[in-house]
Amino acid sequence: MKILMVCLGNICRSPLAEGIVRHLAEEKKLGWTVASAGTGNWHVGQPADKRSIAVAKGYGYDISKQRAQHFNRQMLEEYDHILVMDRNNLRDVLKLAANEEQRKKVRLFLTDDLEVTDPYYDDQLFDPVFLTIEERAKKLIEELSR
Repeated sequence: MKILMVCLGNICRSPLAEGIVRHLAEEKKLGWTVASAGTGNWHVGQPADKRSIAVAKGYGYDISKQRAQHFNRQMLEEYDHILVMDRNNLRDVLKLAANEEQRKKVRLFLTDDLEVTDPYYDDQLFDPVFLTIEERAKKLIEELSR
């Protein structure tokens, strides 16, 4: 299975989701490919935001080697599930979908139409955002490994 996490710049939320889901999938020996990308291209090739790296490390996850990449149309073919952090990213990714099969792969990361808050402008949000992503990641592993 191939899963892609998507946020705006691919430095805060989606790297956290990528790192957590990858770690949990590896613990369960699921053999999944997990990656992340951003709908914006400002940070391509850069590591995750230092605050995301720090909060992940504090909870036992290492995302320091991940590098930002820009979301592209090919990813709609390459991945089985494309999980986006908010409605704006959802809209931007769906605009690139060529057909219904690709559109069906794309959904919000959180359930019940909820969005993952972008912590970029508020240092105090990194911890709660991490915990939200981790909680959902654990449920996602259960749902997709059945």
